[in-house]
Amino acid sequence: MADRVRGMPAAGAVPTPGLGVVMEADAEHAGRTPATLTVRSDQLLDALPDPTYVVDVDFTQEPPDCRVVWVGHALAEATGFSQEELMATAPRLVTASDSTALREALHARLPVAVVRSVARADGTAFRATVSFSPLGAGEPEGSTRWLVTVRDATEELASAVLAEERAAAEERARRGLSLVARVSDILADADSATALVEIGALLVRRIVPWAGFYADGTRLQRITDLAGITYHRRDLRRGARAQGVGSDPVRELLLDTRMQTVVIDRDRPAREGTLTAELLALLAEDPDAPDDGPLWLLPVLGRQAVLGVLAVQPPDPSRDRRAMPPGELTTVLELVARRVGMAMDNLQLYDREHRLAETLQRAMLPEQSHVEGVDVWSYYSPSSEHAQVGGDWYDVLDMGEGKVGIVVGDVVGHDVEAAAAMGQLRSVVRAYAAEFVEPGKVLDRVDRLVAGMRIARPASFVYASLSPRADGEDWDIAYSRAGHLPIVHVSGGRSRQLDGANGPLVGFGGRPRHTGHAVAQPGDVLIFYTDGLVERRDRSMRDGVAALVATAEQIDAPDAAGIGEELLQELADAPEDDIALVVLRVPDPAAPALRWSGPRERRWQMPMDPQTIARARHAVLRACEAWGIEDTAAAELVASEMVANAVMHGWGRVDLRLRDTGDGLRIEVEDANPSPPVLREGRVGRIGGFGLHIISRLAEWGWRPTPAGKVVWARVRPKDPWSKGKDAKDTPPTTS
Repeated sequence: MADRVRGMPAAGAVPTPGLGVVMEADAEHAGRTPATLTVRSDQLLDALPDPTYVVDVDFTQEPPDCRVVWVGHALAEATGFSQEELMATAPRLVTASDSTALREALHARLPVAVVRSVARADGTAFRATVSFSPLGAGEPEGSTRWLVTVRDATEELASAVLAEERAAAEERARRGLSLVARVSDILADADSATALVEIGALLVRRIVPWAGFYADGTRLQRITDLAGITYHRRDLRRGARAQGVGSDPVRELLLDTRMQTVVIDRDRPAREGTLTAELLALLAEDPDAPDDGPLWLLPVLGRQAVLGVLAVQPPDPSRDRRAMPPGELTTVLELVARRVGMAMDNLQLYDREHRLAETLQRAMLPEQSHVEGVDVWSYYSPSSEHAQVGGDWYDVLDMGEGKVGIVVGDVVGHDVEAAAAMGQLRSVVRAYAAEFVEPGKVLDRVDRLVAGMRIARPASFVYASLSPRADGEDWDIAYSRAGHLPIVHVSGGRSRQLDGANGPLVGFGGRPRHTGHAVAQPGDVLIFYTDGLVERRDRSMRDGVAALVATAEQIDAPDAAGIGEELLQELADAPEDDIALVVLRVPDPAAPALRWSGPRERRWQMPMDPQTIARARHAVLRACEAWGIEDTAAAELVASEMVANAVMHGWGRVDLRLRDTGDGLRIEVEDANPSPPVLREGRVGRIGGFGLHIISRLAEWGWRPTPAGKVVWARVRPKDPWSKGKDAKDTPPTTS
């Protein structure tokens, strides 16, 4: 190694006090004779690309003493101060620092860099990265000498800020797009009854402190169901004219089909009687809603109208660092409102088509007539996979003189054309059944007429007529089939198929139809059905009919409704097609009352007709008789009042359901009117309006909404629910 030589100042140069640089030369490494290099320290430091100076920091004093021992020309040019001025002001870059990390690094003699504001001579300043590099011991003894580099970081910091802003904007954009995608997933997968709740909770988790959906029906109300409000909507334009001139932002938003954001100032009270006042009143009653602050309202747009309002509380940027700027937040909320609006519109459009199809189906499907002398129960259920329109139908005809006609048929298809063909065939069969007694002749005439009508859909059906014999006990059965499934006849605990008198489908006869005959005795059961009851993907039609025959033999229900319930539970738990089912039972007054293990549930589908009230009372009596319930007066009255309310105030059809719960009789009446029942105040002289008061006195009651309307229920607790003649050890039956 070469000897270490302290560099000496060159001739004519003014030395910098106390500053020296030691240079080493390795002769062997350099490949030449050892030599001594002498370099001016200030020239070496001035050759550095960045402005620099050298400072001694004495930590033996408090606060630490800083003394500049050298200042480069580049620092003087960057600041505009002379080197002499910088000798006095440069220590402030160290002593003015309040950074604990900087002081600890200098005390430990470790390199460190900080960002400081450096003043210029013209009064301005610039941001700079100030780096401290240790050089060794300084003067006086105990101090440390540091090389300080001052690098202008204005552009660098600006680029870093811009990059940070870009990263934040990208993160907000990703968050917004992720939220919109999640909303789309909820609308596609979630149950419509909870979709708006999930979307509101998602908005609160991601971008806003609070959110809720509102719609106007008979009044403004918060909605949680994606179906919204499709009934009894107020005429807002007429209401605005009647209300007079005045500001009502909510009403204006519901009447305008443009996407916009309306801001409501909670500090300014809304005019009484406006929809805005209704909204603020709803928020005041909601414990989760904000008590103050502005509200943003966005329309939930359908194709042709505003279906609702999305109300949100915008975030406070001073409290939420990740809050979206107003413009970006508005864009995300508009996308959410548009997607919700389209989903609501599609759901309401489907619901309207569904109701139209079901109305058409029900209008063409006849309701069961009450026939004296026999116990008849009928049931129809459309396939849930289709538009609630199909070609299955049934008809029960009271032909006078104790005669009964029963028709069950099936037109191929599940569309409006199939329903129209079904309606035509039903009318034709009903007309010819009234004219001709023999079923074979009825089918002959139907064949001829259908061929002339050019009904494009093939159809099958079975027609049977029952008439009492002279002895008054047995019944004659005459039937004829047009490619339809055989009737199941249950007699004496044995089942058999009435598979005679079969022929081609309707319209394809070409030759005379035949009539089959059988005899029904008291207690016998006849089952008419369509293929939806017996056919499945995992079993053939033949196996399905065999299962029906075997199931019918095991049923010991004493009434047609009970037999039908058991058939549905055993065979139609997951139907894949429309089901039409008619069960006829010949009453047997001499049969002993037996305990039976079937389901203690009943259901009936009845028309919106005053005669339905009497049928409901009769149904309750028949069910209570089958279940051994003797105290039926209260149940009859409650059922008749509930059905009367449905007939008077509802629409669609009336569904009556009974269930023996073990401690009483539960009665349910469903109709298509979603409006809740109203308990009116009783007044002297009022005609009607006392039905719910009567029900309240005799039973517990309530109601619940359904996708198709509402259900009103009541539970009647009779004085002696079980048959008086039973053994005291008997236990009440449980509900199946």
